[in-house]
Amino acid sequence: MIERHDYIKQLLAKSWNGKVKIITGLRRSGKSYLLSTLYKQYLKQQGVKDSCFVEIDLERKSDIQYRNPNTLYEYVIECTRDKRKKFYVFIDEIQLSYKVKNSDIDESTIAEEDRELVYTTFYDVLNDLRMQQNLDVYVTGSNSKMLSKDIVTHFRDRGCEIKVFPLSFKEYYAYAGLEKADAFEMYLTYGGMPLAVLENDEISKQQYLADLHKNVYIKDIVERYKLRDDMIIDSLTDVIYSSVGSLTNPHKLANTLGSVLGRSTSDRTIKIYLDYLVDSYLLASADRYDVKGKRYFNTIKKYYACDLGLRNARINFRQQERSHLMENMIYNELLRRGYRVDVGVVEVERMVDGKRVQSQYEIDFVVNTGTEKIYIQSALNVDTEEKKNQETFSLRNTHDFHRKIVILHGNSKQWTDVDGVTYIGVIPFLLNDKL
Repeated sequence: MIERHDYIKQLLAKSWNGKVKIITGLRRSGKSYLLSTLYKQYLKQQGVKDSCFVEIDLERKSDIQYRNPNTLYEYVIECTRDKRKKFYVFIDEIQLSYKVKNSDIDESTIAEEDRELVYTTFYDVLNDLRMQQNLDVYVTGSNSKMLSKDIVTHFRDRGCEIKVFPLSFKEYYAYAGLEKADAFEMYLTYGGMPLAVLENDEISKQQYLADLHKNVYIKDIVERYKLRDDMIIDSLTDVIYSSVGSLTNPHKLANTLGSVLGRSTSDRTIKIYLDYLVDSYLLASADRYDVKGKRYFNTIKKYYACDLGLRNARINFRQQERSHLMENMIYNELLRRGYRVDVGVVEVERMVDGKRVQSQYEIDFVVNTGTEKIYIQSALNVDTEEKKNQETFSLRNTHDFHRKIVILHGNSKQWTDVDGVTYIGVIPFLLNDKL
């Protein structure tokens, strides 16, 4: 059993809050297992009886009738008639519920822009169930039809989202039974998709990840958005994966794809497809932020893979630059911890050949914790004074008092230099949530 304690804590913190708990994230990242196995097991250990759980899996043939939202609603109400008891309602794969037309309404009398209101959907059902005083409602949904944008539109303040990521390095290490360095190498290569972790040999891991990317994620996007083919989305994904952590924009990517595909693609199309990849949790984007000017650059971003195993398998385990993979891993960990993360830039004026020249220097991550700002630089090493000065130049030129951290490759313990910059190995950083 792979434990996921942090998510159990999140679920417990939001239990009985009068809202629908909506568990989202990349498909196959463990949402259903978290809810129906780990969370249920915990609640039973706390004394909740089996009879207090109402579980529906719309992917199962035995539950297929509950894809009708009216039938689903009637079933849950029937199971929870005893108002003296409190019930936990778990509905898995809620996106498989279809909409049903209300037969007692004459559609011809309804304005065309309001025709959607003629139908009952699972959103209507969940909004009603959440108001039942003896029900605590939880749903999971595939990102193919239940994206965060949909949740915001339909639930607003009546639902709360819990994002589930692939296994963190801490979760993977606790399960793997390997030395830290060996576990880190495996995680860097094969990532944290739970079923990939459970595969016994590396060939099986590779095949599973490649099939998952092609036959689940890309196919989901093609079907959801009714794309004519998967050629552009495939090629765009490959280009992003080949340069994770590089600054880019739709215009630059359109030019690159034009060369790759031998046909022109508009900037607008690339922007739309990038949004599809981000909305489906395959990619995450970081905005570029001017630290001194305190403003965002709207035209350029960095993109990172949500899971390194999926990224590596998609491009056949080529382009394994350790510095880029480590930067991607750190970014994913910061998101998992709930922080807002930007890419920082510091403008520095220097004298070159007797002339004043403005140059821009990058800070890998500007992390907003809610109460403070922290600058983080990812570096393989600072084993010479020249290398140390190079890696910390941008940090030292922010001219502010925010915390500054350099995360190094390996397992080195935390230490701080005379300039107040903290250094720590990536392994202890990933294993210690309190840093």
